[in-house]
Order: sequence, then structure tokens, then C-alpha cells
Amino acid sequence: MWTRAELKERAKTAFKSNYWKSVIAGLVMAFTAGSVGGSVRTGGQAVGTAGGSTTIDIQNIDPRVVAMICAILATIAAGAFLVKLFLLNPLSVGASRFFVKNSERPDASLNEVAEGFKNNYLGVVFTMFLKDLFLFFWAFLFIIPAIVKSYSYMMVPFILAEHPEISGTDAISLSRRMMDGEKWKAFVLGLSFLGWVLVSVITCMVAGVLWTNPYIYATNAELYRTLKHKVPELGGYSCAG
Repeated sequence: MWTRAELKERAKTAFKSNYWKSVIAGLVMAFTAGSVGGSVRTGGQAVGTAGGSTTIDIQNIDPRVVAMICAILATIAAGAFLVKLFLLNPLSVGASRFFVKNSERPDASLNEVAEGFKNNYLGVVFTMFLKDLFLFFWAFLFIIPAIVKSYSYMMVPFILAEHPEISGTDAISLSRRMMDGEKWKAFVLGLSFLGWVLVSVITCMVAGVLWTNPYIYATNAELYRTLKHKVPELGGYSCAG
């Protein structure tokens, strides 16, 4: 059994003991998650002119222009996919490793962030791709089950952080077992940071960079370390470092 207070207290201790490295690793993690700076959305309506709305006659648009726009958008989408696949996902694994190691010892090196590229890089890339692919299919079907599954798979980066040689299906299976019966508590744990998230928004993400993000990631690392006992099979893999 674990409590939010226990995990967060351990996380704060680890975070404060290696503050600036944790801030940098948290910034990396937030960047890989696409949450740096946040986002502000309008109500879905484009702002029109004062005199009324502007209409566009689609029939008069040159098909070559449409084709060019589609090609540009497709290229941007493909580029973003490749950047996430080969750069951001391994960085996420490396940052997860830093927070786990920082929990174990206060002198953890920031070099841990690069470990996702050093040990079984293609295996890490494939496993993270597999996780994202499963979540994509779940989201394509139903939103709520996709959210539930995101908690089922949330330990995959941490598992890869310590065991990069593990197969994709094994990592996902072990994460599901670790989170079995823990998803609701993990969800509530995330909600407990809502106040800090609001402070981050109010301070234009300054508080997010300097406190909230690394605090949350350190807490997730503590959750991973707490739940490892549920899958003794992890002891059969050779930990990298």
C-alpha cells in the first residue's frame, strides 16, 4: 500500500537534493510531452471582421494550391512523427531514468537523460512506438478507455529506463500488471497537483519549470519504485547501470 503524502514527501526530498539537475530533466520531460508553455485555445470560432464574416468559394481554388498545401501539411506531420519517434521518446525514457536514479542517490548525473540513446536504442524506439500505437487505437475507438489505458501504460518509460533490453510486449505487459488496481489512485495522485498546475499557468509556466514539472515527475518515479515489487520478473533482467 502507498499513500499520496508518502510518495510526494519522498519526491520532494529527492528533488530538492538535486534541484537544478531535476529542473533541467523536468524541462526535458515536459518538452517531450509537449507541455512546455501550455496552450491556450479559443472557443473554436475564428474571429471575423467587424462587418461580418468572410466566405471562401472552394470551387475557385486552384487544385494545385490544394495539393501543395496538403503536401506541406503531410511533410510537417511526418517530420513531427519522426522527431517524436527517434528523439523525443528516447529523451523521455532518459529523463525517467534520471528521476529514478535521483530517487536512489542524491548525486545522480544529468547524463542519465541521454541513456535512452545508448542502450538498445532501436528497442527503446520500437517499444515506445508500440505504446503510442496502442494508445492511438484506443483513442480512435473510445476516449475514456484510452485514458484508462494511458494509466495502464504509464510505467513503460520507467521500465525501459532501467531495463532497455526488455521487449516491447513485455514492457507493456509488466506496466499493466504494475498498474493493476492502481490506476484510480494514480489518477487521484495526478489531481492532487492541480493547485500547482494552476500556479504554473498564473506564472506563465515559470513555476511549472522551476517546481511543478520536476515535482510531478519525481513523484511518478517514486510511484514506479513503489510498484516494482508487484512484478518480480523485472529482477530477471540485467539492469543497465
